[in-house]
Amino acid sequence: MDLTDVAAALLSAVLHAGWNAAVKASRNPTQVMTAQMLLGAVLVVPALFWSGLPSLASFGWIAASTLMNTLTVVALLRAYELGGFGLVYPVVRSLAVLLVVPMAAVLTGEQLGTAGMAGILVISLSLIVLAWDAARVQGVTTQALRWILAAGGGTAAYIMCDAQGVRLSESPWAYGFVVSITNAVAMGWRQRRAGPPWAPVAAHWKLALPLALASMASYLLILWVWSHAPIAPAAALRDTSAIFAVLIAVFWLNEPFTRTRIAAVLLAAAAVPLLRFG
Repeated sequence: MDLTDVAAALLSAVLHAGWNAAVKASRNPTQVMTAQMLLGAVLVVPALFWSGLPSLASFGWIAASTLMNTLTVVALLRAYELGGFGLVYPVVRSLAVLLVVPMAAVLTGEQLGTAGMAGILVISLSLIVLAWDAARVQGVTTQALRWILAAGGGTAAYIMCDAQGVRLSESPWAYGFVVSITNAVAMGWRQRRAGPPWAPVAAHWKLALPLALASMASYLLILWVWSHAPIAPAAALRDTSAIFAVLIAVFWLNEPFTRTRIAAVLLAAAAVPLLRFG
């Protein structure tokens, strides 16, 4: 991976952690999540006139990504209800990192060098350390763990769908715009019993609008990286979002910053150059 890809993946990670933390900190995470997805879809419709539609070959992956993303969002929101952000988010991202490596090997034949594999293992270790520390401090129920595991598995699945689909799409921008629309439609349908789909937008648009912009920027950045760079290292770099999430949890959500978390942050930082040259 070249430096531009590394920088894009890390910026995607920062944005991803930020908007997820804002959703968790809101009074009604489900409505805010729905509102930001719907607003994001509205924002990208005009952009489709610029990008055009992705290649027909990518539409099967778009459908699969939409399904897995919807299931993941539902599981993630449920996990947020049962556990702290500093626990749920790192565990979900660590599971995704660990699952993407074998999935990429099976589906794409992607083989990593020694440095790349070492970098992924170091990031996985840092995220596992974060998860262990958060569980030790906050505790975790069996019910919360089930939803966390579901969200982690779903995250890995939609990462692979997107990585496959964007390479067939002929345009990461067109692919990202269409998936954002299909995700919003799916989420609106999922929330149909809670009332009209635009009710959350009307109630939360001031918060949801910047979150929609951050979410879209994060997604398009990582799609652009996946369109040409190795999947697993790029996904691992993006999943350093858990490290940024811990910093957000400490300084914004007032969760504890322990020595163990400091060690995890340093571990993740050490992994970046390994992924760069792996």
